[in-house]
Amino acid sequence: MSERPSRTAARGDLGFRLGTGAFAAFLCLLVIGIGVILADQSWLSIDKFGLGFWRGTTWDPVAGEFGAFPFIWGTLYSSLLALVISTPIALGIAVFLSELSPPVLKQPLIFLTELLAAVPSIVYGLWAIYALVPLVRRLEVLCPEWLRRVPLFSGPPLGVGMLAAGLVLAVMVIPFIASVAREILKAVPVTQREAAYALGATRWEAIRMALYYGRTGIMGAVMLGLGRALGETMAVTMVIGNNPQVSLSLFAPQYTMAAVIANEFTEAAGDLYRDALVEIGLVLFTITIVINILSQLLIWSVSDQRVPRRVVPKPKPALAA
Repeated sequence: MSERPSRTAARGDLGFRLGTGAFAAFLCLLVIGIGVILADQSWLSIDKFGLGFWRGTTWDPVAGEFGAFPFIWGTLYSSLLALVISTPIALGIAVFLSELSPPVLKQPLIFLTELLAAVPSIVYGLWAIYALVPLVRRLEVLCPEWLRRVPLFSGPPLGVGMLAAGLVLAVMVIPFIASVAREILKAVPVTQREAAYALGATRWEAIRMALYYGRTGIMGAVMLGLGRALGETMAVTMVIGNNPQVSLSLFAPQYTMAAVIANEFTEAAGDLYRDALVEIGLVLFTITIVINILSQLLIWSVSDQRVPRRVVPKPKPALAA
């Protein structure tokens, strides 16, 4: 009598494993299928330009010359700039909400943070055009002349450009990083903080201990924000200037891969032009996968590190009477 229930349980366990494994396999096949379709639909461009498509700086549909490097540069530059701006702010929000916020303010602030993550990107783009771009233009006008000679701040004060794109992306990324980082800090055991306080740590040292304990999840939150910034389209398209050039200047109008696809795909005349735009999508897809793999390797390397012996200062010995 006892063998039949055990066999039924074993069959149910096997069916559950096969079912969940099928879903995981479907996800892998979906990613592979996306890559195959993009490669197939961009074959004319791949066959004509090869790896030169990645290095080319000329984008001339009339002459049939296509190079994606200005768009790759603009995508990576704007995303990393947004990450540099947003990460300290998002971590500050997460620490305040999880460690320092009064109970009366905590729930309203959490609601507002999550609400910002749900705002459509086109709304951010409209807000950036009418509010952010004038502020950026005023900031650029106020820059002294000696600062404009620096390549990072050279260029005309147009308002639209890399700085505006980085700022609007930072505003869009902050809610994602802050929400995930807050949940990570919330999951840190209370005993970690209590142990730090018992050793004589200050409140800041206890919070730093919690940040170190959840460093793997926090890095995952930052990488999630980077993935969000890489694929953003409408808000960036409206404020970056859409000029296919490679420039280090924050004031210069530039272009991103998602923006050029959104702007030119419906107007593509000719198979080569269309395939070049599809290949830009393939390049974006490839870069996203590579960045996610590198970020996962980075997270694994951090999680394998040993906890340092001394994370809080040792208490000073009492003076002899």
